Amino acid sequence: MTRSKHILLIIGGGIAAYKAAELIRLIRKTGMTVRCVLTESGAQFVTPMTLAALSENEVHTTLWSLKDETEMGHIQLSREADLIVICPATANLLAKMAGGIADDLATTLLLATDTQVLAAPAMNVRMWQHPATQRNIAQLGRDGVLVMQPDEGDMACGEFGPGRLPEPDAILNAITNCLNGDSLAAGLLGETELGVNPLDGQPAFAPDQHRPLHGKHVLVTAGPTHEPIDPVRYIANRSSGQQGFAIAAAAADAGARVTLVAGPVHLPTPAGVMRVEVETAVEMEYAVHDALPADVAIMVAAVADWRADSQSSQKIKKDGAAPAALKLTENPDILAGLARHEQRPDLLIGFAAETENIAEHAEAKLKKKSCDWIVANDVSGPVGKSVMGGADNSVHIVTRKGTETWKRLPKMEVARRLVAKIGEELT
Repeated sequence: MTRSKHILLIIGGGIAAYKAAELIRLIRKTGMTVRCVLTESGAQFVTPMTLAALSENEVHTTLWSLKDETEMGHIQLSREADLIVICPATANLLAKMAGGIADDLATTLLLATDTQVLAAPAMNVRMWQHPATQRNIAQLGRDGVLVMQPDEGDMACGEFGPGRLPEPDAILNAITNCLNGDSLAAGLLGETELGVNPLDGQPAFAPDQHRPLHGKHVLVTAGPTHEPIDPVRYIANRSSGQQGFAIAAAAADAGARVTLVAGPVHLPTPAGVMRVEVETAVEMEYAVHDALPADVAIMVAAVADWRADSQSSQKIKKDGAAPAALKLTENPDILAGLARHEQRPDLLIGFAAETENIAEHAEAKLKKKSCDWIVANDVSGPVGKSVMGGADNSVHIVTRKGTETWKRLPKMEVARRLVAKIGEELT
């Protein structure tokens, strides 16, 4: 008779700890057994009695239990499991694991085990996006720990973004995949920080390869801006934000600390990227300046050239007469302003969306904006097949040394090549 799989569940200290109870129920429903280790901080959110009742097993809470150490011991506790699951995996727990700290039962057994470990993170969005947390996740990946991609949404603290604990059924699915040997299943970051980009799953930088932007701060803008006319109308363009988000992801893969200033687009935030959401060109300019200093700035956003001179507080109605006159005023030139800024990045890259004479217009823009490179793309073509909103891009890289023309490539590949070129420039 085949032995049922055994899960050792470590419950960290966070408001999401209550979801561990539902996870235990789901695990047992599949026929697997569960034994729980409750950290001291986890016990502030869920009681040992609750976990014992649901798992029908003793709950272990301390390294200093004479009974437990005599009968089982923390080493045996970890090694009898088929999989160790940490839910929730707090920033503190992840940091201790990455640093090899063993100061309580949970961290000691994690250091003593050779069993596969799966971590389901849960923390504040800024804690998740902090470079220290992302470094810890990268180290855990190199150590063989599998880390799930956290969910994005409203936080208990009132903020919004990535960092929510994945739902129990998603964690159960990851557990099943791990036990079946599919450690690269969707939703796991175990290989992502070792050089597999989450946007397309393709290798970026090998684990033993020097990450060319390590220690650099890269600022990226992406997407359109929306310039309100009245409460229901605005001036905009068809930018999808895909190229900018791909560049932000590739820069993070290359070891950079990345700040992504994004206009209104519905794209997931790449792992390891700090996202700042804006709507208008004026808001984007403020956000860009707030993000300085930066070593590299890549201005990919398709910023609206104009905005309404005055915004109506009420919807403008049709009254049967001539259409209402719309007076426009020029938006700030974020790229040119950044070139003049006292904290100008060492490498300033602009994007140019053109429909004709692509290289010539890009060369003129390079001089006019006083930036270092212009990446020009041809956005002509019918809606849905143009670069704007499409999956591919064909670009010209215009610098003071000359112009490179790249064939049409997937936007993620354009991003990788551009980031590699930036790395070469900075070395």
